[in-house]
Amino acid sequence: MPVATVHAQESQAASTTEANPLPAPDRDFVQAASMSSSTEIDAAKLAQKNSKDKDVKSFAHHMLLDHTKMTVELKAAAPHDVKVPKDNSDTSVLDSLRPLKGKEFDDAYIDKVGLQGHEQAIAAFKKEISDGKNADLKKLAQKGLSIIEEHYRMAQSLAKKKGVSG
Repeated sequence: MPVATVHAQESQAASTTEANPLPAPDRDFVQAASMSSSTEIDAAKLAQKNSKDKDVKSFAHHMLLDHTKMTVELKAAAPHDVKVPKDNSDTSVLDSLRPLKGKEFDDAYIDKVGLQGHEQAIAAFKKEISDGKNADLKKLAQKGLSIIEEHYRMAQSLAKKKGVSG
């Protein structure tokens, strides 16, 4: 590749990076955390309609409250010139849950949202703690990690109680 082309690409990449005020690890965290919470909230609403199980509904209600609060905290922690995505749920997860009802819904919800969703969130929060550059977002990740880990323990307990293997 000619040197001029490489230099032009580097300049273009640098100007794109400068236009976004967050370093890549922080941008990735904002995206992952907002998607996680948005998916949790939408899936919890589905659980209220599609589940008949009081334990599943109770878990979903807890997720709805905590993730709504976390979304507000994420928006507050992000710099003012950074747009935190909203309504950016993982549609593949929601689409797979929508047609299900009763025990079939419960099992899929516990596995995909309770277990897998929180495993992914834990990884994203830990990555922000280790690699993040923005102090406010790192602090949010540190505070939020214990909540996400508690959600994961709750999901594991629910899965065990309901005979769901993740």
